Amino acid sequence: MLLPHGTVIALVDGRNFELYRNSGDEAEPQLTALDSPRLDSHNHSGAGHHSSPGNHANSQVDEDAHAAAAVSWLNGEVLGHRIDKLVVFAPARTLGELRRHYHKQTEAALLKEVGKDMIGRKPPEILAALRENN
Repeated sequence: MLLPHGTVIALVDGRNFELYRNSGDEAEPQLTALDSPRLDSHNHSGAGHHSSPGNHANSQVDEDAHAAAAVSWLNGEVLGHRIDKLVVFAPARTLGELRRHYHKQTEAALLKEVGKDMIGRKPPEILAALRENN
């Protein structure tokens, strides 16, 4: 996959949020790590999950809230014209939660979504995963 210069790659899971920007060109991308933003995870979008003995719903609510906070930040960056093109990597369940909260303009900025957990991976691994999921 060609990755346009300036594209932001977001790696999201239920607890972490990492960002990279392609500082290279389309044919030879170079991922540069960006500072991770401070998120307000008090947005409990997963309030539909109910806790009971033996049920880990509170953890799920926290993970859903983190995903909602991450996408809220991404929406703000897209609407503020600080992100034009976006690629998102997230485990399938987190990706589903992210999709519930995408703004229309964020959807338009999305070049690709990959249902894979890439948190903590090095840039060459991220680029390889992007190529294999093209």
